[in-house]
Amino acid sequence: MKKTTVKKSSAFFSPTGKVVHDVIKTHDPLVINKWMNSLRPNSLKMLRNLPYLNDFSDAILGRFKYAAWKIHEMTQQAGSLTDLADGYLYFGLHRQKDGTWIFREWAPNATAMYVIGEMNDWQEKPEYACHPIDNGVWEITLPAEAMHHEELYKLSIHWNGGQGERIPSYARRVIQDEQTKIFSAQVWAPARPYRFRNKMFRPQVDPLLIYECHIGMATSEEKVGSYEEFRVNVLPRIARLGYTAVQIMAIQEHPYYGSFGYHVSNFFAASSRFGTPDELKHLIDDAHNLGLAVIMDIVHSHAVKNELEGLGNFCGDPCQYFHSGGRREHPQWDSLCFDYARPEVMHFLLSNCKFWLDEYQFDGFRFDGVGSMLYLDHQGGSGNLYDYFSPNVDGDALCYVTLANALIHEFKPTAVTIGEEVSGMPGLAVPFEEGGIGFNYRLQMNVPDYWIKLLKERRDEDWNTTEIKWQLCESGELINSPAGKTISYVESHDQALVGDKTVIFRLIDSDMYWHFKIGDENLTVHRGIALHKMIRLITLSTINGGYLNFMGNEFGHPEWIDFPREGNGWSYKYARRQWDLVDNEDLNFKFLNRWDIAENHLITSVLKFNEAPLVEIMDNRGDKVLAFERRRLLFVFNFDGERSYTDYGLLVKNGRYELVLNSDDPQFGGFGNVSADAPYETVHDPAYEEDGKGWLKLYLPARTALVLKRNISTK
Repeated sequence: MKKTTVKKSSAFFSPTGKVVHDVIKTHDPLVINKWMNSLRPNSLKMLRNLPYLNDFSDAILGRFKYAAWKIHEMTQQAGSLTDLADGYLYFGLHRQKDGTWIFREWAPNATAMYVIGEMNDWQEKPEYACHPIDNGVWEITLPAEAMHHEELYKLSIHWNGGQGERIPSYARRVIQDEQTKIFSAQVWAPARPYRFRNKMFRPQVDPLLIYECHIGMATSEEKVGSYEEFRVNVLPRIARLGYTAVQIMAIQEHPYYGSFGYHVSNFFAASSRFGTPDELKHLIDDAHNLGLAVIMDIVHSHAVKNELEGLGNFCGDPCQYFHSGGRREHPQWDSLCFDYARPEVMHFLLSNCKFWLDEYQFDGFRFDGVGSMLYLDHQGGSGNLYDYFSPNVDGDALCYVTLANALIHEFKPTAVTIGEEVSGMPGLAVPFEEGGIGFNYRLQMNVPDYWIKLLKERRDEDWNTTEIKWQLCESGELINSPAGKTISYVESHDQALVGDKTVIFRLIDSDMYWHFKIGDENLTVHRGIALHKMIRLITLSTINGGYLNFMGNEFGHPEWIDFPREGNGWSYKYARRQWDLVDNEDLNFKFLNRWDIAENHLITSVLKFNEAPLVEIMDNRGDKVLAFERRRLLFVFNFDGERSYTDYGLLVKNGRYELVLNSDDPQFGGFGNVSADAPYETVHDPAYEEDGKGWLKLYLPARTALVLKRNISTK
């Protein structure tokens, strides 16, 4: 197996992280044991920073020790997690330097194995028979002429009492026959493989603004979109919008298109529905050239049950990769649950993480279903602290995601990891060496839930600015929280699916179809446009890490997502994005799109905006006015739907202010009641002279958001 040089990561090579790394690297059990025995709860920075966890310090310390010992145990021969996770360089099909082929597969329950395919008429032939070597691994070396680029192949595996055709577990390309609908592995060894041009890319993460997307539905046509179409047509749009990262769904191969990519069958194969591996690499390379990081939505929380396409019963053992008994099947998702306690399974998944970073140059991962992984009932808890340390927690799954983060940041220090975890597991986004699980960010799933609840259940006059602030900022403790960074969002793909509603549809509903032409708006449309902008800005402006938007929602895409299925006649009508709507100069979609561009560029113009303290200026629940400052930007929101305020006074730092963003501006679909040219300068008040503050008088129209930038001090 190829050895890879270990890169010094920002996690393991921080002052405390280096100690952890160096001790584990000794591979000396005596040193490890001595270090383990010397650890106390106050050894972990997370426990010092989060004293409310003191009652659970033994459990947290135990988790840390278990992960540290597991790293030591699994890397004694490999030397590091980076070298351990080389499974994709060893298993699967590889063309060697002399032109011959070598293939290896882990199939401990197999009694015989053959490579079958187009090259041998799908017949079990002696010259294509694999032979066992050790530890359940099978191997075959084939001459150069035995296989060719783009040929289809599979494995024919025999076991006691049965036989079946299977796709290799490390297959890098899997395609489906259009007529028979059968999936097969495909040899992918082009004479001139794609070579990345941009090899020095570093993601912009301060702040991280994510554009969540799906390649297949990123076209206006009623079909499955391609990597090439996305690269040429959509990437430039995303760059113009001002996002700093693209998060791509449904990359790992999956048999059922309508699963949104979450029922994975082939973990090392990029979905062939959208094109070739080289076309995906070209897409990622072009994204980097545009300054966009590319994050992959990775699924390690479960796998598809299919046996012919996936790992469900790979070599006659249904539990080769998965739990046995009642823990094998996921009751909510109709899928299979990995057995994270098994070293071979952990090796497979860790190798999968490194593969996508190495082979495709992805910049990180959004781990799907982390909450489902961490709890035996796949549900999590009520939010009570005891739920996080109860017997319901799967310690092996928790250990796996900890090691996955350690590996990712060891191999690629600039990589970004995001955990989709709704229960609020403490330490999820805290570095491993500090006692945490090691994600860079936790997905702030309570924020969209709050907006939906507010829009569904409350009248406008019952909106509470204090509650909004609390929900977005977690009692004002979110910024620079020792609990870790988060990704906030108004709506992701979840809120756009059939069975749910996007924010724009909750605001405007069917009037989107009849009154969204410029000049033909009614009160419902005007309200919807105003609140759509305000909700997005206040969510973006209160981030402590990053922000996410799902493709099309930035301009208020009017249709939900419904993938082709029997119930809709296998139609692609709703499994696409109608870019022509936002490009139409006669429709209001362009105003929402311009607002998205303006707010993104404003936030990214401030260095490390996400780390800037949030200073409350005003929270007047009666007036429904909320104002706060971050760096030199003053954000002001009037959520009242009827009352506009003249000369509304805000006590702020003395100086001259410039209006830099105004939701009432006609270019954003507003009414133009706020003057951009009016002088915005604080009025002197002797009572606050020593504090260097004065009164800023503003006109605040109903349902309007303003952002002002403090320029030159007058004192």
